[in-house]
Amino acid sequence: MAYLATGCQDDALDVVQDGMLDFVRRYAAKPVEEWRPLFHRVLQSRITDWHRRKTVRSRFRGWFGIGGEDGDDGSDPVESYADPRGDTPASELLNRELGERLEKVVKQLPLRQQQAFLLRAWEGLDVAHTAVAMKCSEGSVKTHYFRAVNALRNVLEEYR
Repeated sequence: MAYLATGCQDDALDVVQDGMLDFVRRYAAKPVEEWRPLFHRVLQSRITDWHRRKTVRSRFRGWFGIGGEDGDDGSDPVESYADPRGDTPASELLNRELGERLEKVVKQLPLRQQQAFLLRAWEGLDVAHTAVAMKCSEGSVKTHYFRAVNALRNVLEEYR
């Protein structure tokens, strides 16, 4: 979730780490069954904070004429090894395209729809726990999730 929100593995790990530390400080004494939605609430707050900081940093960079982030050559030595599952290049390409397309579409969803979709579909939270994590009503969760799923279906229709 943090990676989809930030688009950078390092930033995502920082967001999750900050969220975990804050979660432990605030909610360690809570019952275990309440931890999951509470952690997601803290994580969503950290993601929102990250977006706010990024906006402010971008403004300052623009004002002072500072360039973008440090370049990364993007090479990964693990990618050069053979696939132990034996997938064909064609199926691997189709799966990669679908994954990239899905990631792009999820990133384009409005933040609340993105949160509802990720918490419900990927994290497996029920409506009540998602509402607690998002600090909204259960009806609002259902609406955001429905709109997100419809948007994803419309854009990803060709992969059905």
